[in-house]
Amino acid sequence: MDSYRRYSPFHRIDLPDRTWPDRVVTRAPRWLSTDLRDGNQALAEPMSPSHKLMMFELLTGMGYKEIEIGFPAASQDDYDFVRLLIEDDRIPDDVRITVGVPARDELIERTVESLTGARRATVCIYNATAPLFRRLVFGIDRAECKDLAVKGTRWMLKYAEAHLGDCDLGYEYTPEIFNETEPEFALEVCEAVMDVWQPEPGRESVLNFPSTVERSGPHMFADQIEWMHRHLSRREHICLSVHPHNDRGTAVATAELAVAAGADRVEGCLFGNGERTGNVCLVTLGMNLFSQGIDPEIDFSDLNKIRSTVEFCTKIPVHPRHPYGGDLVYTAFAGSHQDAINKGFESLARTAARSGMSPSAERWEVPYLPIDPRDIGRTYEAIVRVNSQSGKGGVAYVMRTWHGLTLPYGLKADFAKVVQVHSEALGGEVRPALMWRIFAGEYLRDEQPGERPAEWPEEVATLIVSASLFVDRRTRTDSDRAAADRAAKIEAALLARNVDARVVSTDGSDGEPATPGTAVAEWAADTFAVYAECRVPGAPEPTWGVGLDRDVVVAAEAAVRSAAARAARRVAAESAA
Repeated sequence: MDSYRRYSPFHRIDLPDRTWPDRVVTRAPRWLSTDLRDGNQALAEPMSPSHKLMMFELLTGMGYKEIEIGFPAASQDDYDFVRLLIEDDRIPDDVRITVGVPARDELIERTVESLTGARRATVCIYNATAPLFRRLVFGIDRAECKDLAVKGTRWMLKYAEAHLGDCDLGYEYTPEIFNETEPEFALEVCEAVMDVWQPEPGRESVLNFPSTVERSGPHMFADQIEWMHRHLSRREHICLSVHPHNDRGTAVATAELAVAAGADRVEGCLFGNGERTGNVCLVTLGMNLFSQGIDPEIDFSDLNKIRSTVEFCTKIPVHPRHPYGGDLVYTAFAGSHQDAINKGFESLARTAARSGMSPSAERWEVPYLPIDPRDIGRTYEAIVRVNSQSGKGGVAYVMRTWHGLTLPYGLKADFAKVVQVHSEALGGEVRPALMWRIFAGEYLRDEQPGERPAEWPEEVATLIVSASLFVDRRTRTDSDRAAADRAAKIEAALLARNVDARVVSTDGSDGEPATPGTAVAEWAADTFAVYAECRVPGAPEPTWGVGLDRDVVVAAEAAVRSAAARAARRVAAESAA
C-alpha cells in the first residue's frame, strides 16, 4: 500500500520551552455547547423546532451557561428558533446564547436582527484563514483575508448599534481551520479584529481556535494554543476558546491538553455529535474531570436521561462502548475482571461497616470501574454479566447483588462450574433470573422449606463425615454472644443427626460481612441462608448444599441434606460410568 506517500506530515511549530506538559488542571473550563449549531447542521435530518427546544432545555437543565443555538442567516428554521427562544422568554437569565455567521455583510445583518430583544447574546464571526482555503476555496491573499475579518467585525458592530441597544452583547471571532493556519498570521488577524472590538474590563473578546479538521496530534495543537496564549495582547480581556474535532480520534486529549496550554473554554457537543467524526464530546470531558475529583460544573447525575434525550433529538444511537454513557461501559464479562470488581464491592462494604457511613459516602476504589455508576444514575445490575468466559467472581456478584446471597469462597467456585456448563450449552449470557433457576435446581431442588423430616435420607449417614457451615444473616446485626449461641444451637442439632458440624462463619462469606442485595431477592429478608460444605469419604472435593428458612436450624439441616443428595447423585453417576 504505497498510497501513504501522497500525504505530508503536519508541521509542528517551534516551542522548545513549552510549559503545558507540567501543568495540572484543577478546575473546569468554561463550556459552550454547540449541539444546536454544529451538531444540528451535521444531521442527515436536522432537528425539528420541538426537538431543538427539548435539546436546549436539556442543556440549560444540565447547567450549560453558553449555548450556540444556530445559524439564523442559514435557514428560516434557525432564524425562527432564535426568535422563539427570545419572544417566549425561554432563555434563563444566567445563560448566554451564541449565533454563528460568516463574515458577509448581508448575512451578518440578518443574524444580528434575529437577536432583537435578547438580554445576553454573542455573535460569532468567522472566516477561513488557512493557506489551502485562501488559495483554493476563496482565491485571496493574506491581506484580503485579514480585511474580511476586520470588515465582518465592523459590520457586526454597525448592525448591533441599530438593533441590539439593550442587549449585553458579546463578540467572538473564529479563524477557521486555525490549526492549519500559520501561527503568526492567525495572531495578526486576531489582533486586527480586537483593534476594532476594543476589549477591556467588562468587554470580553472571545477568540475561538478550532481544529476544524484534526490533522495533528494533541500535543501539536497544545503547542499552538500555548503560543497564542503567550503572544496575544490584551490577554486578560480575552477568552481563549478551543473547538476540537475528532478526525484522528483524539479530540478529548486535544481539548484537555489545550486547557493545560492556556485555553479558557471548550466548545463541543454531547456525545461528540458533529461533522464527519464529530466534535469533542462534552460528556467525556466533563466526566473525566469528575473522575479526578474535580467539579465539572455540569450535572451528569442522570446520564441515562441525557443520553436518551440526545438520541431522540439527533436520531443517532450512542455506541454501547462510548465512555461513561454506553450500555456496556460498566459491564464485565471476563472472569478476572468480575472477580476484582466483586472484591472491590466487598471491600467497600467492609469499610462502610467500620466507619458507620453509607458505602456511597466512602472513597471510591473498585477495580475496573473509574467511577461509581450510581453517581450518574446507573444501577449495579449490569456491572457483571455472566457468560462462558466468566468465573466465580461474576457468579458471586450476581448472586449477591440480584439475589441477596453472599456465597462463601468454595461455593462460589463450585457454582461457577455449574453456571459455565449451562452457559456453554446455551451459547450465550446467563441472565440473573436464569442464574437463580440454575442455583435453585442445583442446590435447593430437594428442599421443602419449613419442614424438618423425622427420618433423614440414608445418604447423610453413609456419605457425610463432617460439615462446615456458613450462615448468611443478610441484613441482621447480631452481637458476638448471639452469634455464638446460634452456632452452638446449630452444631448441637446436627450432632443429634450424627453429623459432625462446625459453624465457620455467621455472615456467609468466610468472615467477610454480608452485603444486602440491591435487587429483589428470591427469598425473604428475614430468612437465613446456610451453606454447608460436606466431606464425603473417598471424594477428592467437598460437596456443597444450601438451605433457606426463617429458622436457622431448619436451614442448616436442609443445607446438609442438600449436600448429601448432591453427593449421592455424584456417587451414582460415577458408579454408572
